[in-house]
Amino acid sequence: MQALTRFVLRHKALVALAWLLVAVAGVMTVGGTTHRMTNDFSMPGQAFKTDNQIVAEYGNGGSQAPYVPVLTVPAGQRATDPAVAAQAGRVFAAIAASAPGLRVADYSSTRNTAFVTKDGRSTFALVFTPPSTSFGGSTQAPAITKVAEAALPKGWHFGLTGEDLLANGAPSSKGTGIMVETMIGSVGALVVLALVFGSFLALLPLLIGGVSVLGTFLIVGGLTEITGISQIVEFLIALVGLGVAIDYSLLVVSRWREERAAGHANEDAVTIAMEHAGRAVVFSGLTVAIGLLSMIVLPVPMLRSVGFGGVLVPLVSVLVAITLLPVILASAGPRLDWPRLRTERRPSRVFSSWAAVVYRHRWVSAAAGLAIMGLLMAPALSLHLGLPGSAAEATAGPAHDALATLTSGGVPSGVLTPAEVLTSSGRPAAVAARAAGLPGVYAAVAPGSAAGFAHAGTSIVDVLPVTESTQPAGQAEIASVEDALVGGAGVIGVGGDGASLIDFDHTVYGDFPLMLSLIAVATFFLLTRAFRSVVLALKAVVFNLISLAAAYGVMTWVFQDGHLSKAVFGVPATGAITMWVPLMVFAFLFGLSMDYEVFILSRIREAYDSSRDARSAVVTGLGRTGRLVTSAAAILMLGFVSMSTSGQTDLKILATGLGAGILVDAVVVRCLLVPAMVALFGRANWWLPGWLGRVLRIAEPAATATVPVAAAAMPPGIAKSPVPASWQGGA
Repeated sequence: MQALTRFVLRHKALVALAWLLVAVAGVMTVGGTTHRMTNDFSMPGQAFKTDNQIVAEYGNGGSQAPYVPVLTVPAGQRATDPAVAAQAGRVFAAIAASAPGLRVADYSSTRNTAFVTKDGRSTFALVFTPPSTSFGGSTQAPAITKVAEAALPKGWHFGLTGEDLLANGAPSSKGTGIMVETMIGSVGALVVLALVFGSFLALLPLLIGGVSVLGTFLIVGGLTEITGISQIVEFLIALVGLGVAIDYSLLVVSRWREERAAGHANEDAVTIAMEHAGRAVVFSGLTVAIGLLSMIVLPVPMLRSVGFGGVLVPLVSVLVAITLLPVILASAGPRLDWPRLRTERRPSRVFSSWAAVVYRHRWVSAAAGLAIMGLLMAPALSLHLGLPGSAAEATAGPAHDALATLTSGGVPSGVLTPAEVLTSSGRPAAVAARAAGLPGVYAAVAPGSAAGFAHAGTSIVDVLPVTESTQPAGQAEIASVEDALVGGAGVIGVGGDGASLIDFDHTVYGDFPLMLSLIAVATFFLLTRAFRSVVLALKAVVFNLISLAAAYGVMTWVFQDGHLSKAVFGVPATGAITMWVPLMVFAFLFGLSMDYEVFILSRIREAYDSSRDARSAVVTGLGRTGRLVTSAAAILMLGFVSMSTSGQTDLKILATGLGAGILVDAVVVRCLLVPAMVALFGRANWWLPGWLGRVLRIAEPAATATVPVAAAAMPPGIAKSPVPASWQGGA
């Protein structure tokens, strides 16, 4: 680290110019980058193959949920009356003819009364459209509405609903855009940084964050030219990237101010800060990257692309923090550190005192921390994967009203997510009859070639479940359909949302324990090298897993069970957690929360190497980093709060999981459990087998003589007397 720091300080102008060019290029290309991002949810498995075959042969349907137009006739008429049914059929036929590639099933084409409400006044159709790669799904709703209203008989009412329309919410409530969310996070971060530094240095982490975000967008822009990158990456780069870069800057700048306050010349202070804080930043960034590497090996294009983009977030942030940041500190740091309303001469009195209390009452502190984490983790035991149900998406607006017309008339919401059974020609009627008798099936229809449901030797049977197939109960219904039909006479395969979710669960989460174990092992060895301790590294990994489980518990309790989602977000209980969210929370939270572990334990390790006293090391370490950790967590929390203002329920769930995990990790784990456990383990904290040290090439720190802990370095009342270097620090 010293060699790199000396290099960038010798070439300040070159380093600054290089990053300036990167930032300018990022600004100029960010629009094209976000435009090329996609929303490809293709997956492995039987359902995906069937969906692909349906789309290839019919040009529509598959896993793309249909639009559901709803017609309501005047009082005194019934949708099943021949004349009325013929008029309704003409309206739906007009929709089918309005654009190429549409396929429509309705009462007119099936004569199945399942398409009519119990009062007989409303009837609906299933309109299958070509697949869409846009983030909000298919965009043909305005055209369908325009055509239907033009063909609508006088006195009739038209409504349009569907999974995509409900997921996007009411038209008047689309949520904030990415730039607005970034501004919310940036303004909040500036307020926190101003409180931390009390000078114009508060602007510096935001500058580093901005350069990091633009640099990441620039590289991702290149990736979009050769592979698909999910639009979710756009949010993660802008918000998580900004938060991580600010975290790293916060640690380095705070250490630089501390060394300046200790009397070092400016460039010497920069070098010392980079040697200690810069090293911690590198290990922290590598840990975040390891967590995100798990996404790259997954057989799901969307998650793999999130892995590509996500790995770049910490790596680019680290690169900016260890190159551009020391250049700015060496060139303009002292001038920016004005009016210096806060200094770093002493550790935080609050956190030093807190650390001393925790150390003294280690058993009580550990028990309290574990009890809190246990309560937060418990709801995760009932976590269900799926997608938010219709009741948790649009709670007002035309799409909600159209769905309410159906459900109040006895038509279940499961019609929004039909299963598409691909059959051989001549078999659809028999397959439909077999499917209609299965438990949990509302109806099974085979409209035939006239409606576009037969082509080139195959036919499609639509199975309408009682429960939406994105919900756990609906998935069970679809699983029973698969069990009964797949492999049977004339059945090629079963596709649709529910079948795809089942395959996703088996494919991705089936190997999740193995993937988690491999990442935990890799992280353990990396942290063992960073902390020069087996015990500290092991505790760090275990605490991260505990924080992850707590985040899952909060998501489950808030959204799936609906305890606070309605009051805070206006979203009723979702009944399930979006299938990809737990994996995303794991990949990011496992690394992000490790930032705080590295920040705190690196400083505790450094203090222990100087004093050889566990209590002194804990008090000094937490006193120096506690305020930074809570401030960094607050900044990330603001980023996730701004993400939660999105109109997408999926992103609200993701932001809640990440925000809760970061908050709990910073407050309960790092400021309570970590110091308590260091106190409980005593000298065992520093154990490192010689053979492992040689394998990992860990250099032994220089031997330290009797080292007094200077009273000036500790808040009054916490300073302690010298201890002999030979004592290894007991509890």
